[in-house]
This record gives sequence, structure tokens and C-alpha cells, in this order.
Amino acid sequence: MAAKAITVTLGEMATHAERHLASGRYASMSEVMRAGLRALDREEAVLDGLVQAQVREALADSRPAVSLKDAFAQVRAAVGDPNA
Repeated sequence: MAAKAITVTLGEMATHAERHLASGRYASMSEVMRAGLRALDREEAVLDGLVQAQVREALADSRPAVSLKDAFAQVRAAVGDPNA
């Protein structure tokens, strides 16, 4: 895929990005931005995995389903709500 130049407004993050560039670890601001996007991809993959694991766990739960009305009634009773 051909590289496409873009403009990004970093606001307060500009100082943070410039600090990474000044550290010498990155040769250009483009490298800093690419590293940030790779980190975002990794973070989202981890979060997606956690959500998928929770969904699998919920689907495998053998306890009977509770209606929303009953669930709220249980919560209200547990916290001492007079409307329970």
C-alpha cells in the first residue's frame, strides 16, 4: 500500500510525542505515530480477547436466566430500597 501523508493535530499529546522523538529511539515523528498505532492495535486485541472470554463464560453459565425486572428487584432488596 502506498504511503499517504496526513496531518494530525495532537494538541497536548504533541509534547509527549516530541519527547519520544527526542529520546533518539525514533528517527521521525512518523515512526512515533506508527509505534503508537501498533500499541493501540495490541491494546484493542487484548480488550477484544477479554470481552470474547467473558461472553464465552456467560454463554457457558448453566444458571437459569433472570429477567431484568427480577434482577432489579433483587438489587433493590439488597440495598434496602423501600420500592423493592
